[in-house]
Amino acid sequence: MNEFVLERCCTSAEQALEALQNGAARVELCHDLSIGGVTPEHNLILAAVQTGIPVNVLIRPRGGNFVYSAEEIQQMVSDIEFCRSAGVNGVVIGILHPDGSVNLEAMRLLIAAAQGMSITFHRAFDRCSNPQQALEDIISLGCNRLLTSGLQDTAPQGQALIAELVKQAAGRIIIMPGSGVTPENINSLAAATGAREFHGTRLAANKK
Repeated sequence: MNEFVLERCCTSAEQALEALQNGAARVELCHDLSIGGVTPEHNLILAAVQTGIPVNVLIRPRGGNFVYSAEEIQQMVSDIEFCRSAGVNGVVIGILHPDGSVNLEAMRLLIAAAQGMSITFHRAFDRCSNPQQALEDIISLGCNRLLTSGLQDTAPQGQALIAELVKQAAGRIIIMPGSGVTPENINSLAAATGAREFHGTRLAANKK
């Protein structure tokens, strides 16, 4: 897996340190994976940053859908501002309209709050009604990467669409498969999709 960029999904500073020691390029820090992850507590963000590995923080105020109220969006802006002040590497965000299209106006608010931090559009993308148009919208926002399982439960199941997205992106954005990515299937997934960055809870984990 050495030729790939690995991002490990972590819920503690201990996991972040382990990821650093096992070759991860960065971590995505979140809380409560049982509901797909939400924004972690501020003290956890600070602890993870202190490990020295680049930390991307999930900004998601609740589980469920990715259509947010004005109050929820303001909370997301506040959390991003905290992350910027804490020295995190980037934020992981995504907001949709009820029709499954990308909410460009709300996304621009979050990106403005990030002020130059790395931006990953997360698996809200996998709820989009038109993935090809959504990808163009996400590229137009200036996002650095897209985390996706190809609109399926896992990236191996969605690898055909992921391959299409990699081709459509043509280097304008990094397409990063996530969900169900393991040390056992990463090579075949890379061969099938052309992706070179991968996200997972088992990547760069202690092998003992």
